[in-house]
Amino acid sequence: MAEIKNYTLNLGPQHPAAHGVLRLVLELDGEVVQRADPHIGLLHRATEKLAESKTYIQSLPYMDRLDYVSMMSNEHAYCLAIERMLGLEVPIRAQYIRVMFAEITRLLNHLLWLGCHGFDCGAMNILIYCFREREDLFDMYEAVSGARMHAAYFRPGGVYRDLPADMPQYQASKIKNAKTIARLNENRQGSLLDFIEDFTNRFPKLVDEYETLLTDNRIWKQRTVGVGVVSPDRAKNLGFTGAMLRGSGIAWDLRKQQPYDVYSQMDFDIPIGKTGDCYDRYLVRVEEMRQSNKIIQQCIHWLKHNPGPVITDNHKVAPPSRVAMKSSMEELIHHFKLFTEGFHVPEGEAYAAVEHPKGEFGIYLISDGANKPYRLKIRAPGFAHLAAMDEMARGHMIADAVAIIGTMDIVFGEIDR
Repeated sequence: MAEIKNYTLNLGPQHPAAHGVLRLVLELDGEVVQRADPHIGLLHRATEKLAESKTYIQSLPYMDRLDYVSMMSNEHAYCLAIERMLGLEVPIRAQYIRVMFAEITRLLNHLLWLGCHGFDCGAMNILIYCFREREDLFDMYEAVSGARMHAAYFRPGGVYRDLPADMPQYQASKIKNAKTIARLNENRQGSLLDFIEDFTNRFPKLVDEYETLLTDNRIWKQRTVGVGVVSPDRAKNLGFTGAMLRGSGIAWDLRKQQPYDVYSQMDFDIPIGKTGDCYDRYLVRVEEMRQSNKIIQQCIHWLKHNPGPVITDNHKVAPPSRVAMKSSMEELIHHFKLFTEGFHVPEGEAYAAVEHPKGEFGIYLISDGANKPYRLKIRAPGFAHLAAMDEMARGHMIADAVAIIGTMDIVFGEIDR
């Protein structure tokens, strides 16, 4: 009688349910996964190496391009690491703006994850629903930084500029008549803060819509309940962070445990799961969106009543205002030196981590006193999650492997950095 051998299937390297280039070598017994070997070195961005030849400020836009669906969260960790080394004090208004945009970024990330994870598992409409809200969030990014994705808005010492007093409006065109334009511009009559406030008032009902589509959906539960179960102890041993760790029942969130900026002033809860399967991680991220919405509302309330500076007045680190630069020789020199040579960071090392939408995103900086890092190391949350692919996929079907990749919420820009 012939001996039956496992056969090997090469899944990828296209985008098999992952943002970026994943090659997954699956060893199969029929349709059951016996072993999963993720090959990740197909994208290498060399961000860590590039940073060694760029000034601190020139490296900032590279952060946007690591996890390119959580742009400002990457910048946040980078700026915190530099501020820690310089001993910089960030103005309180800048801290509130940062926290607000970090949570807007969390919504952007979770909406893309939910739309794509649902789509990977066969739910079509959820993608369209989620992208509808992402458009408004991108408008907020664009209003404040001029770019819809790669914002480069957070800067060492604060943020690039204050929130605009006017929200850009749609213009009449061949495609949309005046009546349609007036309807689209209804919530754009005031400032950016008014627009964000209008969004936060609408958003809880929109999250209810996503839950109507998926939470009790029989097919969704068949695809996610009991799939990719990770026990609490195993999740800790594997280096899980973020929703992957909280889905296994461990209430660990850097915003609570090691608060940075003004997170210690915020009132929000940490959602945790019970069984550590794909369904639990889905529920955790959906509840996280509701909590983020709550944090954004608290920031809006504070920012509306407290004007003030949004970047440090130390002109060795942050440029002087345009008016001052054009009227004072001293400020012109500061401006010129900052944008040609950059600023020097004292010798030493620092690690700064943020509760990124995907988990703990850390920046480890070593400085030798020059105007560029001696060494920069990025702690990407998705790297540890993808390393557990083999363990999570064993004994499941090929179709479940796709659901497991989806539940990890991985982006290869940060994994193969």
